[in-house]
Amino acid sequence: MNVAVVGVGYWGPNLVRNFFNHSAVDKLYCFDVNKDQTKKICERYPGVECVDSYNEILRNENISGVVLATPVATHFPLARQALEYNKNVFVEKPLTSNTAEAQMLVELARKKSLVLMVDHIFVYNGAVRKIKELIDVGEVGEIMYFDAVRINLGLFQKDVNVLWDLAPHDLSIMDYLLKEKPRAVAAVGQSHYTELEDIAYLTLFFDNHCIAHIHVSWLAPIKVRRVIIGGTKKMILLDDGEPVEKIRIYDKGIETTAKDGASETLIQYRSGGVSSPKYDTTEPLARVVDEFIRAIEKKADPLSDGVAGLNIVKILEAAEESIRGKGKLIELRG
Repeated sequence: MNVAVVGVGYWGPNLVRNFFNHSAVDKLYCFDVNKDQTKKICERYPGVECVDSYNEILRNENISGVVLATPVATHFPLARQALEYNKNVFVEKPLTSNTAEAQMLVELARKKSLVLMVDHIFVYNGAVRKIKELIDVGEVGEIMYFDAVRINLGLFQKDVNVLWDLAPHDLSIMDYLLKEKPRAVAAVGQSHYTELEDIAYLTLFFDNHCIAHIHVSWLAPIKVRRVIIGGTKKMILLDDGEPVEKIRIYDKGIETTAKDGASETLIQYRSGGVSSPKYDTTEPLARVVDEFIRAIEKKADPLSDGVAGLNIVKILEAAEESIRGKGKLIELRG
């Protein structure tokens, strides 16, 4: 299989490394509008063929997959062109900058029976997958809340605000772990140094009384990547900043009983032990790359397919509308 990586600036080199090292990839092509970036990749990986234009990739019938690690505004036109040239497409998150474009890509990929995949990398994280197992077997109980914090100092983006830059990670984790889909969102944000919001708070509401909250920021003095999931049986902390024990399961919770002959409810606190289960430590990006390749080979939908990408874009677009409305509640359309 021959694959082309387009965009080798910030994240692209990581994709090049994983595709280059995959046993199913016979030849890897590379293109970036910044020729210096392309040159660096060619020097680092002598087996990679660097090309001078995107059209050269599109016209090459031997290339099966196109990988886009380019600015968000370019995702739709580049992905649409690749699909029209019968290429399977892998896109960095978020899929597109609006719902209409994401929907068009999903429909085009479906029409042509091609793979459309989004790099929701945390869905392929061993710690997140372990949490999914625990939830699915009922160990956590009913999920009451999902609380995420993803903050650091920078990296300021030029084309999207902090919500579109950082929130897709936690939204994709939430979408993967929770069975229910959110029905409405509310968000607030503020810009301090550019026209784009650099700090934002997003709240999502569900029909089953679950609530989710995501805090993202480019203005924090420390780097935090943390998710707390509260269940009726147990609670889970996912701390991606921890080098080893990223998951901690807390046997803690609330138990209620009704007083005899009274409407008052007695609340009791349960405080048990803390455990840290083992999980697969394979590099998540290696699993992402392998999934894209296997999906092409088997003509199957990957876990983070175009529909998953569309779901996240819908939430982000609604959240942006809410920010413009100073936190107005926005119902999510089907």
